[in-house]
Amino acid sequence: MSSARKPDWLKMRPPSGREFTDIRETLRERNLHTVCEEANCPNLGECWSGGAGTGNGSGGTATFMLMGDRCSRACNFCDVTTGGMEPLDPDEPANVADAVAEIGLDYVVLTSVDRDDLPDQGAGHFAETIREIKDRHPGILVEVLIPDFQGEPELVRKIIDADPDVIAHNVETVERLQFPVRDRRAGYEQSLSVLEQVDRESDIYTKTSIMLGHGEYDHEVYQTLADCREHGVDIVTLGQYLQPSRNHLDVQRYDHPHKYETWRQVAEEELNFLYCASGPMVRSSYKAGELFVDAVLREGTSVDEARQRARSMDSPVSASE
Repeated sequence: MSSARKPDWLKMRPPSGREFTDIRETLRERNLHTVCEEANCPNLGECWSGGAGTGNGSGGTATFMLMGDRCSRACNFCDVTTGGMEPLDPDEPANVADAVAEIGLDYVVLTSVDRDDLPDQGAGHFAETIREIKDRHPGILVEVLIPDFQGEPELVRKIIDADPDVIAHNVETVERLQFPVRDRRAGYEQSLSVLEQVDRESDIYTKTSIMLGHGEYDHEVYQTLADCREHGVDIVTLGQYLQPSRNHLDVQRYDHPHKYETWRQVAEEELNFLYCASGPMVRSSYKAGELFVDAVLREGTSVDEARQRARSMDSPVSASE
């Protein structure tokens, strides 16, 4: 049984609005999936209804989930269906590029399920989708949230060679809690090695995300942040784990928004991350982080100016609501 009761400040905005409907219809027409829906993201209503503000079109944003809606792994925090793997859709890279143009985005986030069942674990398909978007829309910034590809450097290199603007891979939780939180095929050192390879072999921004609420201690969170920075991570997000169903891990603790602000200060001011988005509702793909990257890469603004812009566009739920 969960030992924590959900506090008042964790409120979700229900999906609504013309932009939300248009994005959903565009995705359905092209048989595309988003992690927004499959992972039951609490920010879906805000982002799809135009709250992100990174696009020149609808203003909405979506994180496309490649290679189907079924994962070969069974992480105990994740709401994506496990097993029943299907063949890759060869039209998916082109369909994603078409959807990007129709929705009107200028900042695109791609992620995927794990495909341990495939010879290259889907790295080639992922890279093809990046290239399809970049070739058709040269001005678009592409962020990718990749699997660990079992730590195989040649597969990670396929993603690097496709030249996205940000490569993210999530450590998810502190070292002690990797299992039961993550599938046993994942691992702390394996994830750090992926991030370090990207940093070592490219000039691409690196990013990771940490969930809080699994029973981690503060010194473990600090050590995880320090380890990520030591392995070359530029951007980090911290958010509250929310139990998708009774079949998933219980929430052990809900941290107050003020605690998340403290972690943001630690990450940026003490550990020197370029940017940290930290709050109960923050997720891996989060509008403030996208605005930060957009400002730095597209407009060449300074890190400090980009941080201020991202903060001004962010609207976390206050503790008093």
